[in-house]
Amino acid sequence: MRARILSVGERMPAWVAGGYAEYEKRLSRDLKLELVEIPLGNRGKGRDPARAIAEEGAAVLAAIPRDAQVIALDGRGQAWSSEDLARQLAHWRMAGRDLVFLIGGPDGHAPEVLARADQRWSLGPLTLPHMLVRLVLVEQLYRAATIVAGHPYHRA
Repeated sequence: MRARILSVGERMPAWVAGGYAEYEKRLSRDLKLELVEIPLGNRGKGRDPARAIAEEGAAVLAAIPRDAQVIALDGRGQAWSSEDLARQLAHWRMAGRDLVFLIGGPDGHAPEVLARADQRWSLGPLTLPHMLVRLVLVEQLYRAATIVAGHPYHRA
């Protein structure tokens, strides 16, 4: 099974890129990851934020493989514990579809993107910068994979 992370925004700080790379390497045996960065829509003085969200949404939708299981990270989604995520991961593996995780830009996902998602996952009530969400996402995927494999990484 493969997983693609579609993330609106580019240029991760070195500490995020380093952390992401470490967990991506650890996951490589259990889940092949691909990070696709979607450029931010044009924002700024005199620009309509809705247009920027729509631009981002169109690019995200174009990057989703046709038969993938799509999980949008969304503050209004369902909160999962690490154990819940491990159960989800095991279920997704049994279904045999590739996964796509969607991380929105500063204004969230376009309505069309949320409509396309098969599931919505909330990392909790905190507002997190999208670059940090990448790091939390990949660490939690690694944690879930270790729970499924019975590896001692998760000690809860």
